[in-house]
Amino acid sequence: MEELLNSTAGDVTQLKYALDTFYFLVCGALVMWMAAGFAMLEAGLVRAKNTTEILLKNMSLFAIACIMYFVSGYAIMYGGEYFLTGITGDGVADDWTYAPSADFFFQVVFVATAMSIVSGAVAERMKLWAFLLFAVVMTGFIYPMEGAWTWGGNAVFGMYTLGDLGFSDFAGSGIVHMAGASAALAGVLVLGARKGKYGRNGEINAIPGCNLPMATLGAFILWLGWFGFNGGSVLATSDVENSNAVAVVFMNTNAAAAGGVVAAMIVARILFGKADLTMALNGALAGLVAITAEPSTPTPLQATIFGALGGVLVVFSIITLDKLKIDDPVGAISVHGVVGLLGLLLVPVTNDGSSFSGQIIGALTIFLWVFVVSLIVWLIIKAVMGIRVSEEEEYEGVDLSECGMEAYPEFASSKN
Repeated sequence: MEELLNSTAGDVTQLKYALDTFYFLVCGALVMWMAAGFAMLEAGLVRAKNTTEILLKNMSLFAIACIMYFVSGYAIMYGGEYFLTGITGDGVADDWTYAPSADFFFQVVFVATAMSIVSGAVAERMKLWAFLLFAVVMTGFIYPMEGAWTWGGNAVFGMYTLGDLGFSDFAGSGIVHMAGASAALAGVLVLGARKGKYGRNGEINAIPGCNLPMATLGAFILWLGWFGFNGGSVLATSDVENSNAVAVVFMNTNAAAAGGVVAAMIVARILFGKADLTMALNGALAGLVAITAEPSTPTPLQATIFGALGGVLVVFSIITLDKLKIDDPVGAISVHGVVGLLGLLLVPVTNDGSSFSGQIIGALTIFLWVFVVSLIVWLIIKAVMGIRVSEEEEYEGVDLSECGMEAYPEFASSKN
């Protein structure tokens, strides 16, 4: 009988291992699909003459992120050997509740997400290869370092561990989204605004995107992918407790996005007198970013309110950054950075295991590290090879100068 019980227990353990591994992989695939969402969103919000380059950036940055996280990022963030030596999972079933290689796959799509945030903010005037060079450093070193201090549980410069200070970030409002926005902000400040965006007398000139249906599709893809982003961060689903937690996270993630859309639409209607689709899209993403730091403890009503706060904040943030002449074509810094900070600050409202002081220290640590190091890297790249295309190339469109092809060649010239 004892032998039978031991055998049964072993079978149950293996089944749980298999189920959690499969769930982890499916959620990772959903997050990977967010790369398509970023590509569509950004391509829809830039001008036609820059579409091919933005698509190529999103494809190539994902590939670079996968390679660099394999080479060095995962080892820096969680310890262990570089090049993922010995991560096949053989003989680790007793120590892991899912395959170690599934953990790598889930983590690598997160670092790609952080880098995707940078892409949209620097669109329409940055050299392609300067951007890709920065992607190597961001995904192989900058992001893994701040990830080590947070999710990796390592001390910051040997001084303190953020988790011990009451810092909590369930799925990455700060660790992923604010980090990506911090790198983007540094790049935008070095790069400067697009030609014609701001007038000599302080005028702010709108530069509409070329394909709002494509941008809307991108936002819906991101909304879908976010269920893997937040839901996968539960890390398991093979028992009743974790299954319930996953369901709550899915429910709250969806509620926050809905709250963000409605709130952004209302604020835009009040401020502009019209319904604004781009603000609604950014409102959805802002709601998702706001709930990402803690989607497991709020009630559905609280999640909707948190998302709505993100939707309101993102509209005012986009307006404010424009007034400061910080040119962000897709609103990435506002959506992921400003609202990412909001998400961190909302965590202690429903999670007793966190503290406002811990959240503030964590946010400052992430921002200062990523922003300062990114600024240094951008300046080095600028000095070595330059980061901005010429005025003529910007006028013609970076599709031609950087890629040698246009996304819509059958239509009118992309100069328009």
